[in-house]
Amino acid sequence: MTVVKPKRFTIDEYHRLISLGFLTEGDRIELIRGELIQMTAKGTPHTVCGSILCRQLDRLLGDQAVIRGQDPITLANHSEPEPDVVIARGRHEDYLAHHPYPEDILLVVEISDSTLAYDQTTKLGLYAEAGISNYWIVNLNAYQLERYSQPYQNIQGEFNYLTKQISLANQSVAIPGFEDALLDLSRIFPTGAVGE
Repeated sequence: MTVVKPKRFTIDEYHRLISLGFLTEGDRIELIRGELIQMTAKGTPHTVCGSILCRQLDRLLGDQAVIRGQDPITLANHSEPEPDVVIARGRHEDYLAHHPYPEDILLVVEISDSTLAYDQTTKLGLYAEAGISNYWIVNLNAYQLERYSQPYQNIQGEFNYLTKQISLANQSVAIPGFEDALLDLSRIFPTGAVGE
């Protein structure tokens, strides 16, 4: 009996597909554990929230860090996801030769409505396995921020985070690596995203 297996891609093969023009920015594809995954189309609240969040972080942090919106990060587990927001160390020019690696990253943020279950399971495990110290989910459905920290691997070999904190839309939270910089969550949840 023949076993059919999907073709898994390395990061170098993925980059080659892009350089040869087989994949374009318009394809909205992420490489997750060697598989090409079609990203879900973003709704208006998701788009507005992402724009506001990037602007707020840029205002709070200025030139102290790199704020990236929907740009790739490179992980060792054959993955190159494109999180909604990433805060990375250094300057933008530091990432001319390569996308940020886990050791460069202070925070990964996914903005979730229709992708909430995926972001709370697949993406969470992916980022924990890569050693991303801080992972946030802006949960547009519940109008709250889920903050995950302290990645670990359990005895079954699954990756997760030891700490999960919920912050409500009327609270402020410290930005990892910049504890004196407080993000006012009421500024990032677009009016009308939930409950109206």
